Amino acid sequence: MFLQSTIAQTLGDTAAQSPVVTQLAEETADKMNLFDMALKGGWIMLILLILSIICFYIFFNRIAVYRKAAIDDPHFMDRVNDYMKHGENKSAQIFCQATASPLSRIVEKGIGLADHDAKDIQLGMENAANVEIAKLEKGLKGLSTIASAAPMIGFLGTVIGMVRAFWEMSNAGNNIDVSLLSGGIYEAMITTVGGLIVGIIALFAYNFLVARVDSIANEMESFIQDFTVNLEK
Repeated sequence: MFLQSTIAQTLGDTAAQSPVVTQLAEETADKMNLFDMALKGGWIMLILLILSIICFYIFFNRIAVYRKAAIDDPHFMDRVNDYMKHGENKSAQIFCQATASPLSRIVEKGIGLADHDAKDIQLGMENAANVEIAKLEKGLKGLSTIASAAPMIGFLGTVIGMVRAFWEMSNAGNNIDVSLLSGGIYEAMITTVGGLIVGIIALFAYNFLVARVDSIANEMESFIQDFTVNLEK
């Protein structure tokens, strides 16, 4: 009993005398949530927040555009071909305008060139397809930039935080406390975590949207081939 009380008293005295132990105990007692951590990241976290908002806006905006780009009518080309076979080119163009999608606009371009040879028709439709693809790709460069820049901005915040931490230690003189350095480091590292999170999300969003654009481009090519083949018959 005497030995146990002596050890307990010794540990209690050590904890009371050591500011590091006291600081660690206080930090363990505190519950740190994500919001508190983000606030400790400083103004760099505000920039990352703005980038994340832009990222989500571009992503959901492009998703809405790509949904409208698809043609729900599986018999779209059959109806266009029927109009063309009966010489009702104007009706076919009106039908394409009513469908109002990138794919229908490409077919409408081909209908307008129906009196030209097959090469001119295909070239005209391909040019129209390039214009439509450029519209679909709007904003993707912004996502790519965010995916590349966000981690770098986060790392910049970490470097700035480290410089500030060491500056505070140098100004502390003989009253150097390990908690000054450790606190400054973990606050600085928060910006790197934030930058990586935003960058990873932007990268996945960018790759997903690029895959959707490629899928629509392949469908455009299929429509062009289908239209020119049926026109030659």
